[in-house]
Amino acid sequence: MNARLSGQLDLTELFGSATPPQRLQSSTLQGEQMARDDDAICLLIGSPGLDGYGTAATASRPDLAAAVLADWRKHGIDVTSHTSGSYALVIVDAARRSVFLAVDRFAIETLCYFTDGRILAFADRADCVPGHDGQLDPQAIFDYLYFHMIPAPRTIFRQVRRLPAAHALLVDPQGVHEIRHWRLRFDEHGRPAFDAARDSFRSLIRDSVAEQLSGQRRVGAFLSGGTDSSTVAGMLCQITGTAAPVYSIGFDAEGYDEMEYARIAARHFGCEHHEYYVTPADLLASIPAVAKHHDQPFGNSSALPAYYCAQVAQADGCSRLLAGDGGDELFGGNSRYAMQRLFEFYHSVPQVIRQAIEPMCADRSPLRRIPGLKQATGYVRHSRVTLPSRLQSFNLLMQLDPAQVLNADFLTGVDVHEPARHMQATWDECQAGSLINRMLAYDWRYTLADSDLPKVRGAVQMAGIAVAYPLLSDRLTDFSMTLPADWKLRRFKLRWFFKEALRGFLPDEIINKKKKGFGLPYGVWTTRNPALLELARDSLDTLAMRGIVRRDFVDRLLREHLPEHPGYYGEMVWILTMLEQWLRRNAHAA
Repeated sequence: MNARLSGQLDLTELFGSATPPQRLQSSTLQGEQMARDDDAICLLIGSPGLDGYGTAATASRPDLAAAVLADWRKHGIDVTSHTSGSYALVIVDAARRSVFLAVDRFAIETLCYFTDGRILAFADRADCVPGHDGQLDPQAIFDYLYFHMIPAPRTIFRQVRRLPAAHALLVDPQGVHEIRHWRLRFDEHGRPAFDAARDSFRSLIRDSVAEQLSGQRRVGAFLSGGTDSSTVAGMLCQITGTAAPVYSIGFDAEGYDEMEYARIAARHFGCEHHEYYVTPADLLASIPAVAKHHDQPFGNSSALPAYYCAQVAQADGCSRLLAGDGGDELFGGNSRYAMQRLFEFYHSVPQVIRQAIEPMCADRSPLRRIPGLKQATGYVRHSRVTLPSRLQSFNLLMQLDPAQVLNADFLTGVDVHEPARHMQATWDECQAGSLINRMLAYDWRYTLADSDLPKVRGAVQMAGIAVAYPLLSDRLTDFSMTLPADWKLRRFKLRWFFKEALRGFLPDEIINKKKKGFGLPYGVWTTRNPALLELARDSLDTLAMRGIVRRDFVDRLLREHLPEHPGYYGEMVWILTMLEQWLRRNAHAA
């Protein structure tokens, strides 16, 4: 894959004694938007907005990079506080003897880099960063198996790092400095009037959708049938005054298909509805290509249905798709938020009572053998785990035991406790008083920036069109951070404000449904389709030969676990298959 933004700098020369123009001569730089003068160069990708210059959609003009460079001249590293929307930017300033790299609040656009103190190399893709030794990082592979993606700042390459969302990097003669340029500040004391907040909310969504129409020949929307995608699709129809094109994916598998709800939304808003049913044959055809497209191993299984959805939209003439990502994570829509509130109630029980209860919930307690009480004792045991570790209490890799899954020699090169430290550091970044806001901020990192956004971005890039996320606009994000915590999670009712504010706009069936999205019935299909099973077996056997997973685990997983519980163990088969398919198609890295 080709990089949209990349470069390599000789830092000894850039920070040397020659004149600024001479120090820039050896720079090898490229970007979709670029501006330069005698002293500095600005590279830019994405659809940013700049204070006093334009909105995210209208600002994609050739002179935007020049405007960012001018703002850098005035404000230095504070340029990010004046920049909104989606972006990755690099500023090389020979006069100031510095290089500045930054990505937007949610890392909608990405930026990876390598430096050894002598050179600085960067690209929007980890596999396009020049200058490093190309060696894989065993810890990154372990992190991938734990999270099903590799959280920033680590990448699959030992010497390459990725900027986390809302972060910047300043490289100067004093060293390398990572900076969080957007702080997580929730206003938990305000109590706005509901009617005014509802009207502002609807207006902000409408404006965010409208901004994405400028300069596009045909704009469509993903439509899963959930509240987020239905809201975006409905606003698109309302703004354009036409039957806007929307695209949905279905599965001929019980418990996975949500096309019924997508059809309800499409009828309600009068959309031009396009449906595509993904088949096992589609998986066989696209698994290798999807794995190869990503710049590092990526295990979000919704990437394949999202790709087929985008492919249909591209064939239908769309130049941009609008995605509904962000509504759950800004306004409190994930079911685990209510579950964690339930678990937290246990901590309000007086300690003397907890001390009496907990011995009865131990492993050898006879109560654990009574079906009705086993669930209750499990609740107590689970509640005792503190956040954020509790969010991964049922982590698939840890439930299976890394020592039973991974080769012993491979395990000597990793720290199995590193993911827990990573999660704790992320959790500690947000100092909000409410549980819901801390969980939201946590998910902005792990669910949005590192998983769902790369999934959608990769899907549309493969299909050859653009994507935008109206619900993640800076103004909607700022608005969400001013809402009372109990408007996001009211007792155990998820995204209370979002649903009540859109009642009458969204059909009641959509408001009341449980969202599942584009979940993939991979495990079920693999047990029924010999070709899919053979692809999985071939992939996992090769991982065993590479010394990553244990041979006996592969045999047991495919022979026993997968047939017994395809929905559960299919996820492990999937992430291992995608790991091997990435390694196989990036042989220079393996």
